[in-house]
Amino acid sequence: MATETLIRMRSFFPTLIAVLAFQAAVTTQPIGATLDLALPTDNDAIFHGGGAAFYQYIERDYHGQKSTPWEGGQYGFVRDPVETGAGIVYTRFHEGIDIRPVRRDENGEPLDEVRAIADGKVVYTNSVPGYSNYGKYIVIEHRWAGSPYYSLYGHLSKIDVHTGETMGRGQHIAVMGYTGVGINRERAHLHLELNLMLSRNFQEWYDAFVDPKDPNHHGIYNGLNLTGLNIARLYLELREKPSLTIPQFLGEEETFYKAVLPRSRHFELPKMYPWMLSGDTANEPRSWIVSFTRSGLPLKIEPSDRKGKEPELVYVKPSLRNASFLIDGIAAGPASHAHLTEHGKQMLHLLIHPD
Repeated sequence: MATETLIRMRSFFPTLIAVLAFQAAVTTQPIGATLDLALPTDNDAIFHGGGAAFYQYIERDYHGQKSTPWEGGQYGFVRDPVETGAGIVYTRFHEGIDIRPVRRDENGEPLDEVRAIADGKVVYTNSVPGYSNYGKYIVIEHRWAGSPYYSLYGHLSKIDVHTGETMGRGQHIAVMGYTGVGINRERAHLHLELNLMLSRNFQEWYDAFVDPKDPNHHGIYNGLNLTGLNIARLYLELREKPSLTIPQFLGEEETFYKAVLPRSRHFELPKMYPWMLSGDTANEPRSWIVSFTRSGLPLKIEPSDRKGKEPELVYVKPSLRNASFLIDGIAAGPASHAHLTEHGKQMLHLLIHPD
């Protein structure tokens, strides 16, 4: 009996220490840092009410009616409309914003210089267009109040930086282009995201859950592992409140669903983003409840006494009507009786993999 107790204590202490470390991070680390974001190109129409002048349009064919709405270049659920009993619902999520060019040569090729939106370090460049829907793209890591955030610059024609380089705000990194799937010269643009990372164990999860015929060329900087915030709204709100921090900004977001995750020493979100923690974390919880936006962006992490060995959906916003309108088919069924799909379970497993 004494030996069994000792074994249980040894397995318990590492997790307890990790939880106490999370709590210490929350109580000693400032919850935010002043953001000083620059626009990535010379197109500043976002600050002058110029929707069509700022966002690159998309090509839409809806029931045989073709259109080119600039609204499809915005962040959010802005694509693939579907008729429902409650009206038209846009079902496809756009993770970033598409910024149209302001300079072209005589052949119509975009010439816009692309610059880093803030101080940071280049952590990844993809120079093979066919490896990603983003085409040629760059990821820069920024550190604000000790937490990592990742700006992504997609559809580039030319990359002028290398992994490991330290960048300053507004420093040249690339030239706008139209590399990637489904983009032509007329629709050349910069796809810009500002992301949180879900897990540093992404490759192990990918190997376990994704078809090996679809290799991961991008390591932890794969788009599946980066979840974007509304950077357009962030730019606008920073104009009104320059002291705004990301935790404060995300505190304004609405929770669309909540999921319970089993206790895991591989749960990295509270390590990377301790400001998400809420409630009493001084004692080891049985599980964690994570709150998400409709797009799957995590907002809050709370301790829970619920038991379980698998991720479980515990809340869907009632006004959503049907859980299938959450991002990427993560859940199904009416909001009042929603359940995770197999894909949804796999995506939530990413947060705690390999447990």
